[in-house]
Amino acid sequence: MTIFPFDLISDIGKLPAYLIYGVIGFFFGYVLEISGFGNSKKLAAQFYFKDLTVLKVMFTAIVVAMVLIFAASGLGLLDYNLVWVNPTYLWPGIVGGLIMGVGFIVGGFCPGTSLVAMVTRKIDGLFFVLGGLFGIFVFGEVVDYFSIFWHSSYYGRLTLMDVFKLPTGVVVVLVVAMALFMFWGGEQLERIFGKRDLKKEPKRRIAAAAALFVGALAVMLIGQPTPEDRWAQIAADKEAQLAERAVQIHPGELLATMNDPTLQPVILDVRSEADYNLFHLVDARRVAPDMLPRLVAEFRLAPPNTVVVVMSNDEAAATDMWRELLAQSVANVYILEGGINEWIATFAHDDARIIAVADQGVDKLDYRFNAALGGDFPASDPNPHEFELEYTPKIKLDIPRGPKSGGCG
Repeated sequence: MTIFPFDLISDIGKLPAYLIYGVIGFFFGYVLEISGFGNSKKLAAQFYFKDLTVLKVMFTAIVVAMVLIFAASGLGLLDYNLVWVNPTYLWPGIVGGLIMGVGFIVGGFCPGTSLVAMVTRKIDGLFFVLGGLFGIFVFGEVVDYFSIFWHSSYYGRLTLMDVFKLPTGVVVVLVVAMALFMFWGGEQLERIFGKRDLKKEPKRRIAAAAALFVGALAVMLIGQPTPEDRWAQIAADKEAQLAERAVQIHPGELLATMNDPTLQPVILDVRSEADYNLFHLVDARRVAPDMLPRLVAEFRLAPPNTVVVVMSNDEAAATDMWRELLAQSVANVYILEGGINEWIATFAHDDARIIAVADQGVDKLDYRFNAALGGDFPASDPNPHEFELEYTPKIKLDIPRGPKSGGCG
């Protein structure tokens, strides 16, 4: 069973969690200050190739975190699917990066280091923070004028593994190798432009670089868990939930969920196209097994009040899809109890166009239709006020890990 990531607020409460966040933030700022990152001259020097400490420190933090994250994932300690990855908006990101880079050169700070400078009573840090707050206000007032560009070139949760179609371990090794080359190149630039004597640099940095590369190789050898591996870790608990009927929700609860403004239901219909065209719920999306990767990518960016309900004609195919979604760490997934057959029996028993037939077998449609109206039947979108149904509510939101950012993010 994976241990990380965990939600401190859910586990220990808001006040203790905020205290921990505060302590971490304090020491993060303290380390930045003692490293000289509260000094705008030192920060700006990287753009003139005189002092590349910022590049080396930040890139070291990135690659060390990368190695540890994927090592923990490979060892089954961390579910990487639950780690928030900022969605990619390519061209807005490029333009925003250029603007931030210019601001970094002119002001000598990034957002995080400017706060460190301000609390250590540096005037330039104070003015940088005030300028940043003013910029946030102006941006909020004018963003509607370029909202089309602001939301353009959206690629969702995009990683280097997705871009280059390479295994995670190979990407980790290549990124670490690139970082080490950049560290070496940075030192050469410091020697040329900053007149730094590299002979005085600590020798242990070479040993640290070697250890980092060995760690990257270990990640490649360990590999990453497959969906089958993840399911094996959770199978006992989830199969028990299936047996206890804890995840099969009554049609009445699905109808209530569809009309609950505090929830965002996503209804997945895994039946054949022919059955779907005969009858389906008004908001249901027909999905085929080959659509699973795209669905998982979508659900990882979904808001925490999203509830996924899977349905088939009875429960067999829906249960298979339920298992696959859980193996990909999708939260709040439920199965429609009795499937479409039970839904029709509950909400369309008086519709003369829908005729019950003998049991057609496992996961077959037990109704005949005079016309293929799809989602245009009254039972496709029943009025919840016309039905008084008794059922035991089963939906309990498991809040997934939300977006987090920090440092200069």
